[in-house]
Amino acid sequence: MIDVRDVDVRLGGVRILDSISAHVGEGRFVGLVGPNGAGKSTLLRTIGAVLSPDAGSVVLDDEDLHDLSSRAASRRVAAVPQDTNLSFDFDVRDVVAMGRTPYRSRLRPGDEAGDAMVERALERTETEEFADRSIGSISGGERQRVILARALAQDTPVLLLDEPTASLDINHQLRTLELVRDLVDDGKTVIAAIHDLNLAAHYCDELVLLADGRVLESGPPERVLTESNLGRAFDTRAVVSRHPVTGAVYVTALPETNPERREGRVHVIGGGGTVSRVLYVLSAAGYEVSVGALNEGDSDLETARLLGAEAVAVAPFAPVDASARERVSARVASADVTVVGDCEIGEGNLPNLECAAESDRLVLVEERPFDERNYAGKDAKRLYERLRSRAIVVDTGGVLGAVERAIAGDEREA
Repeated sequence: MIDVRDVDVRLGGVRILDSISAHVGEGRFVGLVGPNGAGKSTLLRTIGAVLSPDAGSVVLDDEDLHDLSSRAASRRVAAVPQDTNLSFDFDVRDVVAMGRTPYRSRLRPGDEAGDAMVERALERTETEEFADRSIGSISGGERQRVILARALAQDTPVLLLDEPTASLDINHQLRTLELVRDLVDDGKTVIAAIHDLNLAAHYCDELVLLADGRVLESGPPERVLTESNLGRAFDTRAVVSRHPVTGAVYVTALPETNPERREGRVHVIGGGGTVSRVLYVLSAAGYEVSVGALNEGDSDLETARLLGAEAVAVAPFAPVDASARERVSARVASADVTVVGDCEIGEGNLPNLECAAESDRLVLVEERPFDERNYAGKDAKRLYERLRSRAIVVDTGGVLGAVERAIAGDEREA
């Protein structure tokens, strides 16, 4: 639907975009990712016909957008800019109604269908509750949603979003991206600059990775968000794995290795692929890692062996017998910290959890409520609650910091 063809853009004599080419199919959600200054906002403004390229073209359905009039382009592409500050103080409903400007004229200042579209945009963005308030009286996050509503009222096939979640709390970040995902599923084409790589990987169909005004890689998230590509783009170390709950690509940036802060042994208890990312992160950070007990064939065990981590293994589908339990207990005793992953709390894992209870320093990873993982009844719940009462409780992304705090002897943080 959209072809960006060899686009160059210079601003103030400086080349910002250098021979950028990309294709966006109809009804796709494409995320622009990359470090600050990579050219994401400039590319969006060029696609939206706000900036004219010094070379190349942006073609929408066989028409060069930059050959169209402003009104015609505005009927095809709507944009939500990063800066949502407005120089006027109209009511929210009036601001959203400005999205209908490309369809109005002196002879036709408004229509019922357009008014209905404004109300629908207010409803979909959950801004109807303050529709009669002035735009200057609402918060920055609320204003972000109002500007999104204005773009929806514009009723274009293409929507451009520049950091659409930047001013939002986590709750409204997810609501906004869920809304955008729904719009795409309904047929709208969306291109968004997204700072959070994990949100981009979860919601976008494809990603375009920019660095220094060039495209480093494009395609599905798993092809774009590799450790090699992220190292080239962001000049940082990162671990790329799969989120244990969503299954989406998950990126964890690592600080530079500091041997004085990374000394220590960590034993990890998991299973069923729930701690593979944890193993990657801790190993990359320089900790000596062990894991188990795990059944042969478990993906966590395969990850441990790939990383060269010491593992306690038992036969496929076999319970943790007395010998394996003794080996797990010994590794917990010798570890500085024990990490319990977001694993099932079943009969097969109870011996591992009993060993974890022997640890003086615990980190507990929670992505799902206990009741969604409990297969062993009240005894398992009591054991889990005992572990939780003594542990630093984090989600998967907080494991590295929690291990650092536990080794430093910090108090439990829930």
